Parts: sequence; C-alpha cells; structure tokens
Amino acid sequence: MLQYPSGNFVRWTSKEYLVRLRRSWYAFPEYRDHTDIPEYFAGRIYRPSYISLHSALSFYGLIPESVVQITSVTSLKTATFNNSFGEYSYKSVRSDLMFGYIKKPLTDGRTTSFATMEKALLDLLYLYPFYKTEAELANLRLDHDILHESLNPEEFESMVMRFRCQALEKRVNLLKKVYDL
Repeated sequence: MLQYPSGNFVRWTSKEYLVRLRRSWYAFPEYRDHTDIPEYFAGRIYRPSYISLHSALSFYGLIPESVVQITSVTSLKTATFNNSFGEYSYKSVRSDLMFGYIKKPLTDGRTTSFATMEKALLDLLYLYPFYKTEAELANLRLDHDILHESLNPEEFESMVMRFRCQALEKRVNLLKKVYDL
C-alpha cells in the first residue's frame, strides 16, 4: 500500500483532485458520472455491509417512494457518512444475522452486496420495531403485485427462523395478515 503524507490528501481534496468519502477513503471526482457508483461505495467504505432496508425495497419496487439515502446493514456499530456521492446510513445487527444478500452486478462490471427482497423486509421489521400494528404495516404501502409475484414464501419463513426473535415473528405474522401472504 502506498503511503502519502496526510497533507497531500488535504491539498488534493481542496483542489478537487480527490473526493473524501470518509476518513482514509477517497475517490476521483470523475466517478460522479457513473450511475451506480454510490451503491458500490456503500459496500466499500464500511465493511462488512450490504444494502438493505428502504434502499433495497425501493430497488425491488416494493415501496412507492424513491430513496435518497443508501441504507445498509452491518455487524459493525451504527454509522452515517455524507459525501458528494450521497448519504450512507449503516444499521447494526448481530453478526449471525449477516446473511440473505447477493452480489448485484453494476454497470461497469463491479458488484455490490444487496439484500434479497425477503431479507430486506425482515431487516426492516427487525430494525424498526415500531412496525407493530396493522395500520403501521399498511402505511408501508408495499406493492401487492410485486410482493405476491416475487417474494419466495419458503425462503422468507426460513429466514424468519434464523433471527430467533419472537417479536419479529409477531410482526411478520401481522405483515402476512395485512398483505394476504
């Protein structure tokens, strides 16, 4: 690994030769022209992590809102980073819950870790326990058609059991009732 005096990075970022992503992480400004580079950076600047929660649900078309912040799940402590490529939020889970993601190919041949639809839903219900009533779950406005066509019920149930969390199981049962799963 090359070592540069830290003053060089300060100078290079002030002259916009480099963009600071987070402490000790930099990128060239021309990467702003790459459409899915923010997703790539999400998986690189804080590892291990994978894109999940609202970001993944939006990608799958399951929620109607577009998402500005890229939300990821990590086994590290909860963190947030802001830079000119975007806002990155990382929510912490136990290390045994770091499963249920795939390598999603990006346009330039790179890949990034992305939760499956099933895991993104479970991460949401696990990390946001306020989704505990039928009304709150209905307010998610999940797309019924996509949910019924694309959600794998067996995989979903298998993942629920891996969490070993009764509160999550209750929220999942409410979700099934609200969305006729």
